[in-house]
Amino acid sequence: MAQSRSEMRGNISKEPKKKRKGLKIFLIIILVLFIALGLFVWKIYSDVAGTTEKIHKDVETEEVRDSSIDVSKKDPFSILLLGVDTGDLGRTEQGRSDSMMVMTVNPTINKATMVSIPRDTRTEIVGHGTTDKINHAYAFGGTSMSVNTVQNMLDIPIDYYVEVNMKGIQDIVDAVGGVQVTSPLTFSYEGYNFTEGESTSLDGKTALAYSRMRYDDPNGDYGRQERQRQVIQATLEKVASLSTISNYQDILGSLENNMQTNLEFNDMVKIFNNYRSAAGNIEQVQLKAEGTTIDGIYYGIVSDGEMNRVSGLLKEQLELN
Repeated sequence: MAQSRSEMRGNISKEPKKKRKGLKIFLIIILVLFIALGLFVWKIYSDVAGTTEKIHKDVETEEVRDSSIDVSKKDPFSILLLGVDTGDLGRTEQGRSDSMMVMTVNPTINKATMVSIPRDTRTEIVGHGTTDKINHAYAFGGTSMSVNTVQNMLDIPIDYYVEVNMKGIQDIVDAVGGVQVTSPLTFSYEGYNFTEGESTSLDGKTALAYSRMRYDDPNGDYGRQERQRQVIQATLEKVASLSTISNYQDILGSLENNMQTNLEFNDMVKIFNNYRSAAGNIEQVQLKAEGTTIDGIYYGIVSDGEMNRVSGLLKEQLELN
């Protein structure tokens, strides 16, 4: 039986209502997803800000710049990376700086330079009145004396510092789910085996062993610093990847327990936004020292020519020339 006109009009009017209802449900779902995503992003932002506040620590250092830098204006800056052995091998005393690296970042030329300083480098320890191994500066006067000593030796300003306990390397690597490195030599250390040219996945304990070995490396402390740079760079890349977003709280926890810095949260955000490309283009430089023994103690002696080479390179990066 043919439908009446009124029945046909009723069916036609029901179809748009069904479509409008389906569209409304879809929009509600999208809105809920956006709200959930916004809350998640806000939670991450809040947690990162909270962790940054806990690890933030200003230190008194000698001011060598005529005016302060402004990262919002993309001024080149320097940062001292300190790996200290206070938390390593169960130590609770002040300890020494097991590794020292100076990084300059210049967004104008889209480049960062990372200089490794041998721990046995003989230099004036500023504020202590002695000439000693540079890693003793931390034992004598902590981060402040380390910064002042590096500033004096390289004749450049140090704008920021980041200090990490060696034990923290293990925790941070575990928090990011491990890192991948390619060993430059074959060696065994603390029960772990590494093969030259072979890509190896490192968990926290393995990464600590990989970056700690020195005496069996034909390049000595230089070889160890190269491996330390590998682990640091691989860890930074892993932290910056989306693959770590699900366990970001573990990462923040490991940083909170093992790191301190004078970088504030707002500075970190500006650096991330303004210097990201430059920080991804890193030139690695080694400050070279000749080993010698003075009064029965081993030191690394940096020639005037070598010091001028590295200092000049950093000054150029910081646009101080």
